[in-house]
Amino acid sequence: MIQAPKSNELFLRAQNSIPGGVNSPVRAFRAVGGNPRFMVSAKGPYMYDEDGNRYMDLINSWGPMILGHAADVVNEAVKKAIPNSLSFGAPTRKEIEIAELIVSMVPSIEKVRMVNSGTEATMSAIRVARGYTGRDKIIKFEGCYHGHGDSFLIAAGSGAITLGVPDSPGVTKGTANDTLTAPYNNLKAVQTLVEANKGQVAAIILEPVAGNMGLVTPADGFLQGLRDLCDKEGIVLIFDEVMTGFRLSPGGAQQLYGVTPDLSTLGKIIGGGMPVGAYGGKKEIMDYVAPAGPVYQAGTLSGNPIAMSAGMAMLTYLNDHPEVYTQLEQTTLKMVEGMQANMQKLGLNFTINRIGSMFSIFFTDQPVYDFESAKNSDTAFFGRYFNAMLQRGIYLAPSQYEALFVSTAISEELVAQYIQANYESLQQALQA
Repeated sequence: MIQAPKSNELFLRAQNSIPGGVNSPVRAFRAVGGNPRFMVSAKGPYMYDEDGNRYMDLINSWGPMILGHAADVVNEAVKKAIPNSLSFGAPTRKEIEIAELIVSMVPSIEKVRMVNSGTEATMSAIRVARGYTGRDKIIKFEGCYHGHGDSFLIAAGSGAITLGVPDSPGVTKGTANDTLTAPYNNLKAVQTLVEANKGQVAAIILEPVAGNMGLVTPADGFLQGLRDLCDKEGIVLIFDEVMTGFRLSPGGAQQLYGVTPDLSTLGKIIGGGMPVGAYGGKKEIMDYVAPAGPVYQAGTLSGNPIAMSAGMAMLTYLNDHPEVYTQLEQTTLKMVEGMQANMQKLGLNFTINRIGSMFSIFFTDQPVYDFESAKNSDTAFFGRYFNAMLQRGIYLAPSQYEALFVSTAISEELVAQYIQANYESLQQALQA
């Protein structure tokens, strides 16, 4: 039985000085019960907490640790960069090199601007789309998460052509009036929204593979249907590839599915674990960004030399070693097949969605293709399962509605350990 008294003590202490005791809400474990573990180090497939407990990590910092924690290739690049200063606030050669590499890897990107987070990237992409088109409204999808910018914290209205409503205090009704919301994988609903707001929609933004309602993949023809609609109506199509960029393929989901957006947002892997984001796309759109154009966006730490060094090392490695994606595919498939066998043996209702090295378990016998169908999952059972896995040293996302990420550090031996822990944890959750 894993005990964590130091983590429990730290969580109580943290609540006195940090809202909710954490710096990002899902870390508080409220969706699964219990208290969060406070980590001190990580290497390869493992994280270690304040109490010395070891966990096989299936979050990998929510995606960027595709080579496992503290990958030597990234660490060495950071060590080499640190003595030259942590920040300049001035241009560097490394910014050009990583921009050129991104342009060469991602199909949609002809020019790219570096920022500090995925949220900055999506906020900026929307602003540029509005500036480029001269229109105000955007369409987003239920269950897709694009960071905590005001435009994205909007819940769906009561019908296909109704405006959104603020989903968080602090988001104005005026912002909500410019945000339209459609169900994921429902092309007809998008067409209805566009028709009802003719000539007013600046952009359609989505995760081409959704990772924030659990993993949900696009239906056949959905992405191409959006591409065709945007071409017809002069709308900027934005793929939020903060999660999927460089994880599903060297060129992200857009390369995998063969659908090219007008703009793409990136994060996670692009920084090799450092806080980095980026947005980029067609030259004629990106040339609207200051100082080339009138749409203003700036950041003191954008293109930070340490972050650029980490990202350059990571992207170069992935670009030079395409076998990484074959290994990840095989490893993740073995894990999923093992879990499927376990759940069938135990007579559980389940759906597992997977693409490449991302997957989610939903405890429902219905297919999961959008946010409404994801909500059919038995979240109480998931909470029991999560805590049973945690007790066996497996660190999963502390929410039903988050994707899991596999790294190349997961060996065949660890796959076998994971499948065994999965079986025992499911048994324990059934008995609780």
